Amino acid sequence: MKFSQTRRFLALSVLLGLSSAALAQAWPASPIKLVVTFPPGGSSDAAARIVAPKLAERLGQPVVVDNKPGAGGGLGLGQVAKAAPDGYTLVLASAGGLTANPSLYKNLAYDPQRDFAPITGFGTSPFVLAASATLPVKTVKDVIDLAKKDPGKLTYASGGNGTAMHLSGELLNAMASVSITHVPYKGSGPAVVAIMGGETSLAIADITTIKPQMQSGRLKVLGVLGKTRSSLAPELPTLAESGLPGYESNGWFAILAPAGTPPAIVKRLNAEFGAVLRSADVRERFSAAGLEPMPSTPEELAALMKSETVKWAKVIKDSGAKID
Repeated sequence: MKFSQTRRFLALSVLLGLSSAALAQAWPASPIKLVVTFPPGGSSDAAARIVAPKLAERLGQPVVVDNKPGAGGGLGLGQVAKAAPDGYTLVLASAGGLTANPSLYKNLAYDPQRDFAPITGFGTSPFVLAASATLPVKTVKDVIDLAKKDPGKLTYASGGNGTAMHLSGELLNAMASVSITHVPYKGSGPAVVAIMGGETSLAIADITTIKPQMQSGRLKVLGVLGKTRSSLAPELPTLAESGLPGYESNGWFAILAPAGTPPAIVKRLNAEFGAVLRSADVRERFSAAGLEPMPSTPEELAALMKSETVKWAKVIKDSGAKID
């Protein structure tokens, strides 16, 4: 890989022990690439393109979004893991790519906790549990009771094997001691169509995909899967509130840099991303894209990655969940 003069300067600065303040002042001196591990057009890609120009204004350099989807986010993450740790290559990754992939893929090209410097949480995309209009349930407790009364009868749709929605359903099965059969579809959209058409009893999907159908009468949204109610639909209870205490599953995204990125640059990036994510207009535009901003410290993000990796490793092992 060829380094620009700026990157050579930064690498030499680290070797020579240039002061943190001097290093932060020298950076950035050229455009920054933000690798997005999803295809164009989705909510996370839209959010990246909302944030990029505002971040560029604060840093004084362009921030270029580069989509690298594939392998559950693994393609983009593997690429960034091998990039120079100079603050000029960042990645927007999902919780799945950072916490579930190590247990789902045998030959992962990266180690989430070894190969990256956490920068900040980026956003959350709340998941919801929906039931078909004809299913005689009103709460998640009703679902659990019905699943125990008729073992193996209920089914739930998700956006595919190994997705966060699939694993959320397996967590529900484990915590409630029930066996609701998973039916994978190719994306949340087809999963919602399936439940509306009566192909499955239940569905787990992101709130953006399912919200337009909440008033249609063709399905019932029973609750959100997060620890707290979502600002995107505050009228919906959490699953923990409505029959499954302690349940929590969130779809979240984070910003990371290659391991070894100078602490001064990590600190600057954390501050600038945080300022952008906390701004009122970004919160409003995120809401329209079905996301809630989730700024954090690097330490908070590292702790979240560690705890979620342990959590989902157990769910994957116990359920036998596999990718397509």
